[in-house]
Amino acid sequence: MAIVETRNLRKLFGDGVVAVDDINIRTTDGEFLVLLGPSGCGKTTLLRMLGGLEKPTSGHILIGDRVVNHLPPRARHIAMVFQSYALYPHMSVEGNIAFPLKASKVPKAEQKRKIEWASTILGIDNLLNRKPGQLSGGQRQRVALARALVREPNVFLLDEPLSNLDAQRRASARDELQVFQREIGTTTIYVTHDQVEAMGMGNRIAVINHGHVQQLGTPREIYEEPANTFVATFLGSPPMNLVPHGNRLIGFRPEALSPVEPHDQLDASTWLEFTLGEIREEYLGSEKLVYGEIAGTRAVARLAANHPVSFSDGDSGPFKVKRAEIRMFDADSGDAIQEPVPHIMLANAPTQQVVS
Repeated sequence: MAIVETRNLRKLFGDGVVAVDDINIRTTDGEFLVLLGPSGCGKTTLLRMLGGLEKPTSGHILIGDRVVNHLPPRARHIAMVFQSYALYPHMSVEGNIAFPLKASKVPKAEQKRKIEWASTILGIDNLLNRKPGQLSGGQRQRVALARALVREPNVFLLDEPLSNLDAQRRASARDELQVFQREIGTTTIYVTHDQVEAMGMGNRIAVINHGHVQQLGTPREIYEEPANTFVATFLGSPPMNLVPHGNRLIGFRPEALSPVEPHDQLDASTWLEFTLGEIREEYLGSEKLVYGEIAGTRAVARLAANHPVSFSDGDSGPFKVKRAEIRMFDADSGDAIQEPVPHIMLANAPTQQVVS
């Protein structure tokens, strides 16, 4: 195991594109850190620099408190698994797993021990004689992990290794990968654009956009206290609602917005009230999404499917949000700000105007 750290890390490509800009991250030992962001945000470039496949323009990379900028990948004691598992189709599963051991001239007895150990951990010990073409996508992913595991690296670097799996298999593979990582306790840095993977797997998440870390924290911290509107709207499905109010944005998660019911006694010091207009319901089995507009701005509420209040398409109705669930953002910079939540009057019009 090892701690991975970047200090003012920057990558500038020849065409003038800044892919990674002044990134400072430090893992804990044995941590599962997720690099999350949209396509082209710089997360894969960052991972490739950690692995020695890209050379930084400036800054430093440390693995185990040792600067490794000028070390080749093999000397960094890391193992990488990519979106493409890059298995050798003419080799058996055992041959694929053994390949890095043979390349390092590990004695045959030690090769056998490591192959048995890794394949047992990953549940593929009964597949050792098969070829990759005879395996499912999930099985091929586990072979790639086993091939990395036998090297006993200090750090695992995983670049969207589940993206080729179907939705059902991805959910199962996420669980398997978490169990695997906890068992071996190796520091793992995992790249994905999938927020469900990030929220479900990471001890911490680094949200990246335009080459910058927008926020680094636990899944709960990032979801409940987003640092800016990018994080607020990138995390969460549906994303956080943002309602303009002067030079501020009032933000709240869809699950925080719910219809006002007849028995409600709402204290203005505790609740904000809105009218949601042009309502449309979307049934999703265990829950339903209620789409509409607040002050001409699209908003959505997440409710239990059996919630007693129901709407017809085009309806309007009063909705409420606890003030404690409100987050405030600067309308120009998008940064989160700490200040009292303004008073917003409940209006009866379908597209009320937000007023102080």
